[in-house]
Amino acid sequence: MVTQHLVETLILAVMPLYIAAIVLYVARAVKGPTVPDIVLAIDCISYDVAAFMAILGLYYRSVFLAIAALPLALWGYALDIFVSKYLEKRELGI
Repeated sequence: MVTQHLVETLILAVMPLYIAAIVLYVARAVKGPTVPDIVLAIDCISYDVAAFMAILGLYYRSVFLAIAALPLALWGYALDIFVSKYLEKRELGI
């Protein structure tokens, strides 16, 4: 029981940090002067949202949030691959 209460308290303490980080990443994505800055910000947003959803899944004891976090993280990885391919060859041949 004590461990469960400690984990819930830790999760509640970490949630505002994730929200603050996501707000800062959004500001960077909007303001970013170059394409790599914007891609990096969007990449960080997708991974932080995926981690945030996994943490919410632990807090609410819901498997569905953790399952939904996996495709979101994979989407961020696919974004990195497509953008790096485009920046290198200036074409998006699939």
